Amino acid sequence: MKPKTSLSRVFVIAALVFMSVAAVAAAQPSSEDARTNDDIRRALLRLPYYGVFDYLTFQYDRGTVTLSGYAYRATVKNDAVKAVKRVSRVDQVVDQIELLPVTQNDDRIRWSTFYRIYGDAFLSRYAPGGGLAGRRFYGPRYPGAEPFGYYPIHIVVQRGRTMLLGVVDSESDRTAAGFRAREVPLTFGVENELLVARR
Repeated sequence: MKPKTSLSRVFVIAALVFMSVAAVAAAQPSSEDARTNDDIRRALLRLPYYGVFDYLTFQYDRGTVTLSGYAYRATVKNDAVKAVKRVSRVDQVVDQIELLPVTQNDDRIRWSTFYRIYGDAFLSRYAPGGGLAGRRFYGPRYPGAEPFGYYPIHIVVQRGRTMLLGVVDSESDRTAAGFRAREVPLTFGVENELLVARR
């Protein structure tokens, strides 16, 4: 009876090992999926009005893309859906992007936070072109003058609350950005969700 018991244990262990290897293989994306993910990422980053006050994320699964995040303008939300639909191997787009309410107070917080973070000597290297020196931004009274393009630190403001999203190089940069955002008057709270890049 003992040999049968040990033999059944071997089969159970072998089955468990096989199942765990199969699960790991299934969890790793194929090279085609990785290429599709890159194409979707590029499509979103090329949106003409995607900027520092927006933050878009996506998830790709067997032809279906789920878009999430926050859009400051309705055009960014609509353009994101259209751009992703044009990517090869994408069959369906589920739009879960939240359109941010535009209020005078939220706009004031957005711009104040933007200048405090990207105008800071320590953090200015994150701005495209390496800082705000010599560049003009006109603020909320001049629609269309928003800072578009790739900004690693995104500033999402919703009903007086600020969320910092994106990726920075170090924990000290993350702390400095949160500190600058908290300096903005009449902000109800700051959630620092910035991630530190792995070396």
